[in-house]
Amino acid sequence: MGEKTSTGLDENIAGLLCYLLGVITGIIFYVIEKENKFVRFHAMQSIVVFGSILIINWVVIPIVMMIPILGWVIGMLLGLVVFIVSIVLWVLLMYKAYKGEKYKVPFAGDFAEKYV
Repeated sequence: MGEKTSTGLDENIAGLLCYLLGVITGIIFYVIEKENKFVRFHAMQSIVVFGSILIINWVVIPIVMMIPILGWVIGMLLGLVVFIVSIVLWVLLMYKAYKGEKYKVPFAGDFAEKYV
């Protein structure tokens, strides 16, 4: 912790900011940060985690909701679960990055590590 990045921010602050607006800030930090592996990891993980959540919300849930009657119930429950998981992940990942930890979300963290 305390190491500066090419943006001039401490790496833990830049890591936290990677998650602030999900995919958007993940892409921004992945593009502008060329040196710091910690920030690039968190940026890519943000892109993968919150990009997956967007796909679930925009593609999977609408498809499920096409199923007559039962689809609406399942879609609403799935939407609620995804919302709660999203908020918990968002707060947890920002906290872990701020603490200087390279916390890996299953699958997304491994993928992010490959592209740092």
